[in-house]
Amino acid sequence: MIEAGAFLGALQRRGFDFFTGVPCSFLTPLINRVISDPRLRYVGAASEGEAVAIAAGAWLAGRMPVVLCQNSGLGNTVNPLTSLNDPFRIPTLLITTWRGQPGLADEPQHELMGEITHELIETLRLPWANFPDTDAAIGPTLDQAVAMMGASQRPFVLVMAKGAVADSPLDKAPAKPPSPGRWTDGCQGGARPRRVDILNALLAHVPDAAAIVATTGLCGRELYTLADRPQQLYQVGSMGGASAMGLGVALNATRPVIVLDGDGAALMKMGNMATIGWQHPANLIHIVLDNGVHDSTGGQATVSAGVDFARVAVACGYAQGIGLDSLEGFVQAFLAALAQPGPCLLHVRLAPGGLDKVGRPKIKPQDVARRFQAFLAG
Repeated sequence: MIEAGAFLGALQRRGFDFFTGVPCSFLTPLINRVISDPRLRYVGAASEGEAVAIAAGAWLAGRMPVVLCQNSGLGNTVNPLTSLNDPFRIPTLLITTWRGQPGLADEPQHELMGEITHELIETLRLPWANFPDTDAAIGPTLDQAVAMMGASQRPFVLVMAKGAVADSPLDKAPAKPPSPGRWTDGCQGGARPRRVDILNALLAHVPDAAAIVATTGLCGRELYTLADRPQQLYQVGSMGGASAMGLGVALNATRPVIVLDGDGAALMKMGNMATIGWQHPANLIHIVLDNGVHDSTGGQATVSAGVDFARVAVACGYAQGIGLDSLEGFVQAFLAALAQPGPCLLHVRLAPGGLDKVGRPKIKPQDVARRFQAFLAG
């Protein structure tokens, strides 16, 4: 058994200082010490997959992130680990607990995952090691993880057994929720613009210093076709993860961060909005481009017609949420959002359809990520 402070100190000496995840009783000592240490940052996520995307954004912004989760949540990480971290070559230290370890009594819902935890990690082709349970093992284990992440540019997993870390109390009072935001109905009821119209307007008015994270599918592809810029990251996979990645960037950058989301993607990971509202990054503008359909897969309807994303955002703690359905209204609201502290969500209702000929990024995802990382650093 080790002390949480000893492990976290070793992590800090190796550059790890940003933590995100979903709690497990095995992880309580680590999370409590991270929250209590002013030198470290912990972002509680609504889901394990969201935490992986937040960590990816933090890495792009120059941090060395750690994701903490229970092994029951490994299933939620499969999508971003395979379609975000892998193609973009984003290294992350993942610490997962080993609930349901064979031979130890545990709850029935942990039995199967306890049996297949290591098999699942290996199926994802991720290197792993046992979480250190002695002081002597901490340094060599972390050095192995750092070396393998550096060589592969992919995540490394530590599997924590029960009782590996001694209890540690929480020494910090709970944070207060953000003040209520403001909802505005800017819809005019006329002919709705297309997604490409909004993207053209965005490109015409976006500051050179702003970072743009575009969701997967036709949104990112159309943005790339209209203009390929170093300030833009096209999230080719991990549907629903763009807002979480944007949050990870925004929390670690001083420049404006703009997330281009779709209605289907936003619906898939609506928990992201609660995390964004609670973390309250003043430099984040979240734009939901809502045409009511899954445009990339043939136009199947989503359920967004019954969802007011702007009201949801304000209810989650965003500083402002604005409903829009015109190009002129979008331009005015976007420029206003740049001039005011956020986070702000612009819910733009669109007409389905887009460009007749849409390109695909010819630059590899890992090169997009490093170009974007260099832009953020510059």
